[in-house]
Amino acid sequence: MLKEHQVAADTLIDSAAYKLAQYATASRFETLPDEVSDRAKLIVFDQLACSFVGAELPAGRIISRYVHNYGGKPESVVLHSGDRCPAPLAALANGTAGHADEFDSVHATSDFLGTGHPAAIIVPAAAAIAERQFATGRDLINAVALGYDVGSRTISVTGGLAPMMGNHGIDPGSLHSLGAAFACARLLGLDEHRHLFAAALAAQQSVALNAPYGERRHMSKAFVTGQSAFAGVTGAVMAAAGFEASDNIFEARGGIIDTWGQNGREEHLNKDLGVDYAVMGANFKFYSAGYPIHSPVEAVLGMKSEYGLNPEGIKRITVRMQSHPASVVNNRSMPTICLQHMVAVALVAGKLGFDEAHSSVLQNDPVVLQLKSRIDLISDPELDREQPQGRSAHVTIETDGQTVSRKIEHPRGHRFRTPAPTWDDIREKYEELLVRRIGQQRFDQFYNGCVGLESVEDINEVTVLLAESS
Repeated sequence: MLKEHQVAADTLIDSAAYKLAQYATASRFETLPDEVSDRAKLIVFDQLACSFVGAELPAGRIISRYVHNYGGKPESVVLHSGDRCPAPLAALANGTAGHADEFDSVHATSDFLGTGHPAAIIVPAAAAIAERQFATGRDLINAVALGYDVGSRTISVTGGLAPMMGNHGIDPGSLHSLGAAFACARLLGLDEHRHLFAAALAAQQSVALNAPYGERRHMSKAFVTGQSAFAGVTGAVMAAAGFEASDNIFEARGGIIDTWGQNGREEHLNKDLGVDYAVMGANFKFYSAGYPIHSPVEAVLGMKSEYGLNPEGIKRITVRMQSHPASVVNNRSMPTICLQHMVAVALVAGKLGFDEAHSSVLQNDPVVLQLKSRIDLISDPELDREQPQGRSAHVTIETDGQTVSRKIEHPRGHRFRTPAPTWDDIREKYEELLVRRIGQQRFDQFYNGCVGLESVEDINEVTVLLAESS
């Protein structure tokens, strides 16, 4: 029996999963390239701000009440509430609020496989543990970068969004819980084995079905991210307490690769670690809508401005895009992931920010409803061939007097769009929203705290600025 145990231990040490854990325990802020640490800080700013405003939406409000009623040790901030609660519950609340809307960033790997919404999982989880541990901004930056590296590679071995959703009925983004677990384990200073235990414990709590995409109010879809953040924190804290789990949830029989892995992608678990940093694949949003909708919205708003289009005079809008994203956003009952609804709202309002996407007036506006019925979404085989994992769109608008078209290859904020988003861009995205709620002075302090996060000695100094509204 002792010999068998030694063979198993040797096999684990030679595994790709153990190498991933070794990379995690060796990771530190000082080795991150400047552009990587800057991108991680930008992700932290964007996601914490998104969680703050999302706390006002139904999913955010209800989950905040839920964790408030449980009380417990005041370790970590529940954004927008003024409460502190145990770190796992804070991650649950802030992760749910962070995707209560479709304003949070999305992600693509280096070979352009979509991996969902890592920021809404990894940032709330890592921030909750960082607050609990009174960790530095440097620690948080490293943890977020690490969480992205692990979560994106875990999903990459499965082939990304389309096969997981289409073939297995699984929301692959929930596997970012393993990235969150690694981020939290690193903040807790755990060894390689306990990083792997944390990941296994997180996976057992977080794998989500694809059904929430069919709901109406974006609540259980938001809960998927919150539960994954909760799972990451819980897995790491349990592992730190001595709770054991699978040594290798990635490669073991019945584990992630054995169950969902796509042939030929096994090596992606370790591919280019320390060279290709996954945070650089973040796609920032500038419209408050599901990501496949962004290129069409950019196209119609551009044509409205250039050609002086009157929404009431539009006879037909035809949108062509890749098959998988088209299937996700075509005439959905959830307004913010319904292409027809969001395009119509954008045309009538002239923009599509947080306020416009959630306006009950616009949602029931007669011109919006009329336009919505005149929008056709078509899966385009040519776009499938050009960019099988892309988020491009070709939009044609017909009026009585003219027909105009525009193609958007990559929406603003996309990793392949030039120029890349700047701090000023993301500041502009949130300044009006947050100043209304916390005032200019606190907003400036929060923004400057994130810009200079590497100099913050206690992350609580930054997160407390979004603890509650003025």
